[in-house]
Amino acid sequence: MKVDDDAALAQEFVQFAVQAGVLRFGEFKTKAGRLSPYFFNAGGFDDGAKLGRLAEFYARRLLASGLPFDMIFGPAYKGITLAAAVAVELARRGQNRPFAYNRKEAKDHGEGGQLVGAPVAGRVLIIDDVISAGTSVRESIAMIQAAGGQPCGVAIALDRQERATDGAHDAPWSAVQYVTRQLQLNVASIATLADLLQYLRAASDPALCTFAGPVQAYRERYGV
Repeated sequence: MKVDDDAALAQEFVQFAVQAGVLRFGEFKTKAGRLSPYFFNAGGFDDGAKLGRLAEFYARRLLASGLPFDMIFGPAYKGITLAAAVAVELARRGQNRPFAYNRKEAKDHGEGGQLVGAPVAGRVLIIDDVISAGTSVRESIAMIQAAGGQPCGVAIALDRQERATDGAHDAPWSAVQYVTRQLQLNVASIATLADLLQYLRAASDPALCTFAGPVQAYRERYGV
């Protein structure tokens, strides 16, 4: 099986995200109250073709990473679609894996419970779009462990590589660093903010090139 080069895969993904309108540039207020010159909205992967291509990037990154896992878990809500799509793509590549996801509110009729899909067991990989504060990951870990599974890693589309917020202050670590160091989970990201900067600097479109400066300045102010 051909193993993808991480840098080439990242550039291919950033180009796809820009063309799909999922990566946009301008001035956007983040949840932390920062003014960011770019915005990544995974909800923009909103048709079959784009979602299928996104799943392909996740599958290629996971297979290249060598990260061992037995099943996939998608935290509600965005993770549900991602887990299902990636499971389909992995199966297409000869790596069939079961998947499960959670409900925001436990069901008290029918099959009941909070988890849906395959029984949660073995090494469980969490799939999400980004890691903003680590809250979703902590909640996923608790659900997986309560069901008898062992969280083994997290796969995300974009690592923003910026400092997390600790109350009213900036923490000295990013959300991804928190997950890797404090929660002891490997994180596989398709692309990072550094990859986005590289793409903008090399872009043939002059309009895109103009955003390299603001993105670099944002990274210098908030980056890790």
